[in-house]
Amino acid sequence: MPGAVDVRLHQVLDQPRLDFAVDRVRTQQVGLTERDIANNVLVALSSSSQTSPNFWLSPNGVSYAISVQTPQYNVNSIDALRTIPVNSPSAAQPQLLENLTSMNRRQEPAVVNHYNVQRTIDIYAGTQGRDLGAVGADIAKITAAGQTQLPKGSSMVTRGQIATMQSSFVGLGSGLAFAIVLVYLLIVVNFQSWSEAFIIITALPAALAGICWTLYLTQTTLSVPALMGTIMSMGVATANSVLIITFANERFIQTKDALRAGLEAGSTRLRPVMMTALAMIIGMIPMAIGMGEGGEQNAPLARAVIGGLLFATVATLFFLPAVFAIVRHRKDQNA
Repeated sequence: MPGAVDVRLHQVLDQPRLDFAVDRVRTQQVGLTERDIANNVLVALSSSSQTSPNFWLSPNGVSYAISVQTPQYNVNSIDALRTIPVNSPSAAQPQLLENLTSMNRRQEPAVVNHYNVQRTIDIYAGTQGRDLGAVGADIAKITAAGQTQLPKGSSMVTRGQIATMQSSFVGLGSGLAFAIVLVYLLIVVNFQSWSEAFIIITALPAALAGICWTLYLTQTTLSVPALMGTIMSMGVATANSVLIITFANERFIQTKDALRAGLEAGSTRLRPVMMTALAMIIGMIPMAIGMGEGGEQNAPLARAVIGGLLFATVATLFFLPAVFAIVRHRKDQNA
């Protein structure tokens, strides 16, 4: 898959394992039990601190743990493992491990992981050269095709940053849509008119177009910072539109000419609208360039704000007065 790097299976499924099956009949004949064999092997390989913890109290009052264990360099082969001595107070004489057990070679997973109680096999991967969304879409195709071949009771789940990204996109996308609707309703309440609220939000599609074009031209992928910048540019574009329409309504009341009122609103409010937009655009340029360590993380936010305000400002100053004139003229004719 292009863009997926360091793809690896987290669990090592073929780790070597040695199984020692105890011959209970032979063990009883020499006066030993399976517990004696297990304890002797455990002490030889993992020390006696687990089976018989002992401590030595020094003259100055400091206690030290005492553990008995076979030096690891002495257990360096299968033969050394087989010849571990097994002894017990009830045994007549010590025995060797190989005399009481039979050894089998097996393979087992080195790591066993669980998720929601169920056993999992984890495949880890990173991304390079492609955005996370594109790689996630390819992974979704692979998992969808693999679901039909899985045994009963098994499933394939994509977790990690892809799931976090998708949930963030859904939340921010829903927040953006809700913000536009809420702003529209607030404008309706403020202006006491559905048509004027519609005129004000006609600049928002231009802001969205500017954001999309800017991200495309700068080869910037859609991300959480970019969506945050989208919400910011929507707010500024709406504020500038309200400024234009408010002045246009005042001029329309005086002149009774919708076209003249719209043109005067665009020309008169040119300076405050340009100052508001340029102040934010110029302030975002260093962030958009990605200067400084870690600057590329916030660059999508600044690029989205710059692109949205560039297009929204043009729409606010030129397109919005025209829409105002058309809607007002039709409204007067219908009245």
